[in-house]
Amino acid sequence: MRYKVQILKLIRMKKYLVLSLFLAMGGSFLSCNDKLDLQSDGSITMDGVFTDRNRTRGYLNACYGYRPGSSLEWSSYTDEAEDCDDITANSAYDIWYNGGITLENFSTYIVGNSPWSNFYQGIRKCNVFLENIGTATAYASEDEKAGWTAQAYTLRAYYYLQLFKRYGEVPLVTSVLATDYNYSTDKKASIGAIVTQIIADCDAALAQRNNNDAFSWDVLDNQFGIMTRAVAYAIKSEAITYAASPLYSDGTYSWSDAVTITKEALSQCLNNDYKLFDMTSSEAQNSYALYFLSTPDDKRAVDKETIYGGTQVAVWSNAGLPTNDGMSKAGPCPTQDLIDAYEMANGEAPIIGYSDGDHLKPIVNPAAAYDENNPYEGRDPRFYASIYFNGAVRNLDDLNGPKVATYIDGAEGISETNRKYTRTGYYMRKYNHYASDKKNNRDGYIRIFRLAELYLNFAEAAYQVNGPDEKIDLGNGLSMSARDAVNAVRRRVGMPDFQAGMTKDQFEKKYRNERRIELAFEGHRYFDVRRWKIMSETDKFVTGMRIIKDGDGYTYNRFRFTNRASSADKYLLYPIDKTEANKMLELTGNNWQNAGW
Repeated sequence: MRYKVQILKLIRMKKYLVLSLFLAMGGSFLSCNDKLDLQSDGSITMDGVFTDRNRTRGYLNACYGYRPGSSLEWSSYTDEAEDCDDITANSAYDIWYNGGITLENFSTYIVGNSPWSNFYQGIRKCNVFLENIGTATAYASEDEKAGWTAQAYTLRAYYYLQLFKRYGEVPLVTSVLATDYNYSTDKKASIGAIVTQIIADCDAALAQRNNNDAFSWDVLDNQFGIMTRAVAYAIKSEAITYAASPLYSDGTYSWSDAVTITKEALSQCLNNDYKLFDMTSSEAQNSYALYFLSTPDDKRAVDKETIYGGTQVAVWSNAGLPTNDGMSKAGPCPTQDLIDAYEMANGEAPIIGYSDGDHLKPIVNPAAAYDENNPYEGRDPRFYASIYFNGAVRNLDDLNGPKVATYIDGAEGISETNRKYTRTGYYMRKYNHYASDKKNNRDGYIRIFRLAELYLNFAEAAYQVNGPDEKIDLGNGLSMSARDAVNAVRRRVGMPDFQAGMTKDQFEKKYRNERRIELAFEGHRYFDVRRWKIMSETDKFVTGMRIIKDGDGYTYNRFRFTNRASSADKYLLYPIDKTEANKMLELTGNNWQNAGW
């Protein structure tokens, strides 16, 4: 209801609208062109906005102000991590893991709070812009106006993608509502209808010609954070992959539809100079590690993988080692479950299951060359880029220097009482530059969309329809199978190809694990286990590793945490804010609240 009230207020103020003088970023990291900032001019009419070039561009800039930021904390709500603050009474993780989440307090304890109103404010602004730009008399070329229009369409699609990922069915509002609008007729739109609108908006944006000034494949000076053609394709790719998944599928879109859309998105990006980052440097263990330390704000001069985003994080402080000067907490501590998911360098899974229900007795894969007494040797290179484990080299400038010591009573040892020490026996390394400290944060960036996800989205759709090995024509001279797409991602770090001839079920298991590893700590896992409807299996409880130093050797002891209440089915979707749901029940007679809340 709040989004409707805000729209109504806008209409009533249409004659004399007081425009905001700053961009309310709402925690977002992205900056648009400084030249687009709306200049102060007191109170002006809406017509006055679209007769002035700077005000028109300023209003478009304001449309960007509601994008969600990224956070390391997403991992702590999944089986990727047990948060150090689970020991802090009434922390988000104490409440989340132990069953204290209610409809009333959900927004307090989830990453980014409840963004319902925020996203609808963004949608409202996009609607106003789209309704006015066509008749705007502001001095600008038609190409510029077309580019601005494309940005607004893409932004609206992005907001609806974020809404349905979290809430499922939501109202579709694609126009500025009249003052006499009858809210009692409102209803939530189906997932199919929402995704249809997302695709239509992206297609409307892409129908505009490649415009180097306002909507192109390139990122020019002061354009970091604006919508581009690649972003529109990435939105379509993710939206259709979700729409065909078990949690969201309502029969509107099939995996065949997902193949069509994901292959086009991947093909278009590949043919417009997007490629997996493959540079190396002494600053990082491998190209995967270096990618997340490199800035995405380089106008695609070096980073040609990033499609959208770039939140710089401070792992050294917020998910750091206690031996880092000035660190505040250990943050999301990687679980043993995640460690077990990293393959060996030979491509074999080290652990193929557990002989007990608590996951304390692993079944070792005899083909993996995995040594339980030396468990961190010979693993996927992404393991070394992402995890601080007992014996890990901390300072890449001093390979013979002190190693990370997570054993009991070690310098970074496990603790059940101190939030500065790991809860699981591991610390996050992804994004962390070894030279970062309180005087110089050199840590890296979380991406929102990147090319590797497009490869994986295509692979997920393709194996569902065509099996793992059948080549699919992507157009523009490209053809690729599901297995080829996954292998492209793995080859970046030198991991062996998936073998040919797997069944669909065999491929699915390895694909889902590959996605888990490649996209670890990027916020995808939270939504993946939900859309696949496997959360009750993956998130019921997590495990850690308690290590005892014994002379020159170590004894490794697995342990499990208590069950997480947050693995219940009601957590598949966010609850709609109580006040919103109550108002719509009063107005429409229908209960809009999501199941279980």
